[in-house]
Amino acid sequence: MNYFLRELCRDDVEEINAWRNDREIISSLAAPFRFIGKNIDDAWYESYISNRSNNIRLAITEDKGGKIIGATYLTEIDWVAKSGELSIWIGKKDKQKKGAGKFAIEAMLSHAFSDLGLNRVFLTVLDNNIVARNLYLKFGFVEEAVLRQVVFKNGEFKDMILMAILASDYFNGLASEINKRKA
Repeated sequence: MNYFLRELCRDDVEEINAWRNDREIISSLAAPFRFIGKNIDDAWYESYISNRSNNIRLAITEDKGGKIIGATYLTEIDWVAKSGELSIWIGKKDKQKKGAGKFAIEAMLSHAFSDLGLNRVFLTVLDNNIVARNLYLKFGFVEEAVLRQVVFKNGEFKDMILMAILASDYFNGLASEINKRKA
């Protein structure tokens, strides 16, 4: 399957809103489940449009310009520290675990380091999301810290793992070697 990235558009907001109101989809993400009105997501999109210089929000599609199946974001870009936060989610349940996430990581890391000149890309992942953690490790992310009981989900406090990859690790393949030694 081929996947593509394009910038989020206003037409994607309805689908994103449906995903954000789906308990099962949200269960593997850091955010707690809460009901979110379409008007809130409309305002979120407008806020993004007015602040694109520090945030990149892309739709993952199966064809150029096609319907959104997931999204990947590079947010909180700090142009002085050359750092940004990566996030990925596949909202279409029948498209999960079919390579779209892997494609999005590859594309966003290339964009972050080769096009934008960032030095560090970081993310957080629920400590019990082993599939995602292992995928990030394969790409060279290093587990830097445990954020203890930092989110509240399903009636419990959960730990998050802070992971990051540096441009030098990305270009030299060193992070994957570090992770092999840790295993």
